[in-house]
Amino acid sequence: MKLNSNNNVTYSCTYRVVFCPKYRRKMLASPINDRLKAIIREVCGESQAELIEMEVMLDHVHLLVGCDPRFGINRLVRSIKGRPSGLLRQEFPALKSRLPSLWTNSYFVASVGGAPLSVIKQYIENQKNV
Repeated sequence: MKLNSNNNVTYSCTYRVVFCPKYRRKMLASPINDRLKAIIREVCGESQAELIEMEVMLDHVHLLVGCDPRFGINRLVRSIKGRPSGLLRQEFPALKSRLPSLWTNSYFVASVGGAPLSVIKQYIENQKNV
């Protein structure tokens, strides 16, 4: 198990996150898919979150991320959903006409706990084959 630390805490906080576009619309095809991945990587880098695995499907996004407990998974997911929403709707005007907002208000998050990261990483990688 990989441990991270900051000034006060040594931690291993890894989460599986899944979120969907509004109305579960199948609109995350290329080139939107590619741009979304780049933005998510950028947000994780700025938040000092570790993006372990990411898979963007047509109608949902799977992430495996590690984050500092001081920053919090809620704040990280808000950033991961918030920035792409504005940028993608600006860069791809068709999204503005099809959706009142890009993402649903909800998302799924589960701590990975003691499960081996390799198993969860493999599950996310195989989502395109399901």
